[in-house]
Amino acid sequence: MNKPIDQINVNTMIRNSTKKIPYGILGVGLIIASFMLLPLVYLIIRTLGAGDEAFQALFRSVTFWITIRTLSLVIAVSFLTLLIALPLSWLTVRTDLPYRKIWAVLAMLPLVIPSYVGALTIISAFAQEGLIQQLVSIFWVFQMPDIYGFKGATLTLTLFTYPYMLLILKTALWRMDPELEEVSRSLGKNQWVTFWQVTLPQLRPAIGAGALLIALYTLSDFGGVSLLRFESLTQQIYVHYQGSFSRHSAAVFSLLLGLVSTSLLFIESKSQSRAQYFSADSKTKKPPYIIKLNKWKWPSIIFIGIVVGFGLLLPITVLTFWLLSGISAGEPLRLVWRAAINSGLVSALAAVTSIIVAIPIAILSVRYKSAVTTIIERSCYTGFALPGIVVALALVFFGANYGGFLYQSLPMLILAYIILFLPQAIGALRTSLIQVNPRLEEMGRNLGHTPLAVWLKITMPILRPGLIAAWALVFLTVMKELPATLLLSPIGFDTLATKIWSASSEAFYARAAAPSLLLVFLASASMLVLVRREGDTPR
Repeated sequence: MNKPIDQINVNTMIRNSTKKIPYGILGVGLIIASFMLLPLVYLIIRTLGAGDEAFQALFRSVTFWITIRTLSLVIAVSFLTLLIALPLSWLTVRTDLPYRKIWAVLAMLPLVIPSYVGALTIISAFAQEGLIQQLVSIFWVFQMPDIYGFKGATLTLTLFTYPYMLLILKTALWRMDPELEEVSRSLGKNQWVTFWQVTLPQLRPAIGAGALLIALYTLSDFGGVSLLRFESLTQQIYVHYQGSFSRHSAAVFSLLLGLVSTSLLFIESKSQSRAQYFSADSKTKKPPYIIKLNKWKWPSIIFIGIVVGFGLLLPITVLTFWLLSGISAGEPLRLVWRAAINSGLVSALAAVTSIIVAIPIAILSVRYKSAVTTIIERSCYTGFALPGIVVALALVFFGANYGGFLYQSLPMLILAYIILFLPQAIGALRTSLIQVNPRLEEMGRNLGHTPLAVWLKITMPILRPGLIAAWALVFLTVMKELPATLLLSPIGFDTLATKIWSASSEAFYARAAAPSLLLVFLASASMLVLVRREGDTPR
């Protein structure tokens, strides 16, 4: 049960680094944490101020069944994404699958398609009056099943969220010690027995982390479930917000959703804390053993082809069809260019700002580890446990009552994105900062350089991969965010997300095609940056 030598050295250097926290960076951290806690403060204020009517709505039978349906959707999507991502990760990391690096990239690309765009394409293709129904009706009489409701929401969220699970499982497979599997095979166990008894148990932390991410995404999804007419907690929050002069009911539903989300975080953290997994020293770790598929080669290709076909090829084909149909009908394309510029602008600003805000938090959590800095870091993860619509409602409340000129402004929208996606930037920067030897920074200061000069000349070059990853990840997620954008965008400030939503919610599919394709293209650029860092680009 010994830790790897490198890990011990890093932990020792961190403990031996300067223990006294500079007041300047501590003050900045406290200010950042206070802003990150705004949604939680809002939920407490609104819930305490809610009247009997709002609490009665919370305890109605319809609320209970909406909660049950939401949790059923979470369980179904989490399970199905595991069924897809587990074999995909194993095939693209551990086997001699032909063109596996190309398949690895294609299998990740559905991540760039937002759920509301995916729901639009699913409805267009599989609805009872959709494109497939029209095509099939040419040859024989056939009625497509109803795609709306639970099954449509499950299909859509599964197809466009499984890459989250896939990315985590692939990383775990790459980092797993292959000697464990070699010992199993040396004892006479075949590949399948080795996978079930050795490989799969080692993947449990990754499976738990991936399931948590999928569950939180499913809980927070608004656009996809709304288009597919599935009543979820997030959808009910939006309905209560838009349909009532009082926002107390929406706040009570938000608190319920927040409790469900934080409960999932607590359960996952407890399950992981009870498990212990050790790996060999990274310096001596062998490359993963490549398994020959032999007769399973073509079935594997067909499986991946089906997943990529439904998750990537189908949406692109449907959107292209509607785009060409719109052009032939005279639908102008120039209307989406301003929205595309706005989307790129706000995503880039949010990504850069999130990195700037994340840097002092990462420094505090790595270089000055203490109870205070741990509280500051954990406070910054509040937005991760809350859906975008809850964060947006919190900022609407504070902006309208205390923000003055900030209400419905671009800075307020950027703040919402930071609260929601700051943990992604912190995670990427923290991982990179841990790899920076504190002795290098100490040597720079001993040579007479200022802390700022040491940071710019020594630390920043080493952090560059983490900075790029953080920027790309935040850019991608901001580009797809819908609820916060709908509620907080300045008047007249259209983005691709709001354009797509306004068109698709009114069934103007041809009008939604152009902004959807542009959003997929822009998001793909940041996605490819992340894929290249994992070494999955074709060679």
